Amino acid sequence: MHPHLSRLSTTLASVDRETSRIEAWGSKLAAVLGGGGRLLTCGNGGSAAEAQHLSAELVGRYRADRRPYAAIPLHADTSSLTAIANDFGTQEAYARQVRAHGRPGDVLMCLSTSGASGNVLAAARAGRECGLTTWALTGPAPNPLAELCDETLAIPAEDVATVQEVHLTVIHMLCDVIEEGCS
Repeated sequence: MHPHLSRLSTTLASVDRETSRIEAWGSKLAAVLGGGGRLLTCGNGGSAAEAQHLSAELVGRYRADRRPYAAIPLHADTSSLTAIANDFGTQEAYARQVRAHGRPGDVLMCLSTSGASGNVLAAARAGRECGLTTWALTGPAPNPLAELCDETLAIPAEDVATVQEVHLTVIHMLCDVIEEGCS
């Protein structure tokens, strides 16, 4: 077996024991979205792409035709992002948007392979201050983001590509549960 596939297979098998957590997150998110709440997502680089992928599945559709859900990828508004970074610094790029868009009871999903990205940590702090439920998808724990968020699913892989690929798998598992819970 190719080494990349071997790492991915091993990591996916280890995440299988987290299925109940993923299902609980999906059920909670289905209730929040079904009740008119929002999901805010953030990450950098590949994690931003995964965050936007989750938002797109919820605003568009995953498998089923259903009403759109409010999901905002915080990095995708480039005008706000660059204005905030220019005026307040890059560390505030997501936190300021969390304060603007987040409401008590909403969910903030933070993605970071390292769990140490300063702007994502600031977003998690802002989310907690504003009464959002904060979840993290990270690489191996312990890491600062895992300690800061209400709950964390830490992927036990040292290879960034493997962590990101498993994050996408978790995202699709969440979408399955959400569509079941909101139908």
